Amino acid sequence: MKRLLLLLLLGLCLLAGVLVVRALRFTSRQVVPESAAPFSVDADAAAARLAGALRLKTVAASEGVPAEDAAFTALHDYLRAQFPRVHAALRREPVGPHSALYTWAGTDTSLKPALLLGHLDVVPVEPGTEAAWTRPPFSGDVADGYVWGRGSLDDKGSVLAILEAVEALLAAGYQPKRTVLLAFGGDEEVGGHAGAEAMARLLRERNVTLESVLDEGGMMLTGTVPGVAAPVALVGVAEKGFVSVELGVEGEGGHSSMPPKQTAVGILSRAVTRLEEHPMPAELRGGSRALFEYMGPEMPFGLRLLFANLWLFEPLVLRQLSAQPSTNAAVRTTTAATMFEGSVKDNVLPARARAVVNFRILPGDTVEGVLAHVRRVVEDSRVKLRTLDFQSEASPVSRTDSEAWGVLQRSIRQVFPEALVSPYLMVGAADARYFTGLSDSVYRFMPLRLEREDLPRLHGRDERVSVQGYAGAVRFYAQYLRNTAG
Repeated sequence: MKRLLLLLLLGLCLLAGVLVVRALRFTSRQVVPESAAPFSVDADAAAARLAGALRLKTVAASEGVPAEDAAFTALHDYLRAQFPRVHAALRREPVGPHSALYTWAGTDTSLKPALLLGHLDVVPVEPGTEAAWTRPPFSGDVADGYVWGRGSLDDKGSVLAILEAVEALLAAGYQPKRTVLLAFGGDEEVGGHAGAEAMARLLRERNVTLESVLDEGGMMLTGTVPGVAAPVALVGVAEKGFVSVELGVEGEGGHSSMPPKQTAVGILSRAVTRLEEHPMPAELRGGSRALFEYMGPEMPFGLRLLFANLWLFEPLVLRQLSAQPSTNAAVRTTTAATMFEGSVKDNVLPARARAVVNFRILPGDTVEGVLAHVRRVVEDSRVKLRTLDFQSEASPVSRTDSEAWGVLQRSIRQVFPEALVSPYLMVGAADARYFTGLSDSVYRFMPLRLEREDLPRLHGRDERVSVQGYAGAVRFYAQYLRNTAG
């Protein structure tokens, strides 16, 4: 018994040693770049130009509501007037009804182009909530150190900041070595089919391959990573897919006074409950795993030891991440029952019951895999399945060992030296997904710093961007363009 205990103690000491050594070797992945090139921004003038764009109500068409074509036309005219050098030096091609593709020709045609994305459309303001805004949602007010209005964060802020950077670089006589493409879609909020998808198709028809793609996405956030006090610049290296599955059950109908043992609603309820109780498995992979590989070394030693040894502690980490909706979404294909329809009257048996379950697909899973999961879990031939029209596979996971990743990481650290850079998985969708086949370095990052309490402003009330923060975004795009275009 003593020998067994001694061997057990020796084994524990050896394990502890391995864990500690791995934690000590788990070192920072943050780069220490050279200083950024000098670049000045007239923050007030840039904010005023953004404000003017926010006053144009470019809400994309959706569900039978037509787009406000006049607003999009006015916005394109406004951009021409505010950025004359851009429109003189770059080739502009209209694509679809409201989108535009700009080409800034480089001096070395052997280099693959770099693409910067943004979108001009915005989500509508929920009717009846306008009075709850501190400033009217389409006022474009500049007050209290902020530019207020729908689109300031999502995503006119990115588009105007890119144009500000290009206009200033042109004024300084800058000529890119690498060709730069600017793709500004007009319907990202409703799927991007006439905008980004059409522009990506156009590039494929021209046999264009891209060095890199940079779209909106993660931001610089504080307090989102346990044990890390510094702001973290979250760069989306992948995004989840999307499929909604309709479950339908045919019933006999009739009066509720003589019900069958199970009504169509009862059968359907059981199916939905089974799906909620048996979600797809959690996996720490891709962008979610990379987040901890980059942030683990920046954490206190106890957490660093944990993430340096995922070979042992991964089940514990997954259990913790699965416990909260926000982190659960990063490690599994999620299941969300969103619609349920039955009878038209409380005393009538439904002839048909219908439910819709939405799945956001983790990279590595597929639409077909989701359907197979639903069939296996529901296990009821009375429940008929079909997918709704819009669906998309999860994107590939972009490289974090490429020159393009190094350029992006270096650019962020040059302009925001206080920030730590990390890959992550975007649980939402962006126009970038249409360009994944054109480059293996597709990134999603918006160079703005937000606090956690600001996040509901995205698609919500009181959307705004800091005047100084917006100037920082302009500086970032200028530095990124110089770094990536040479």
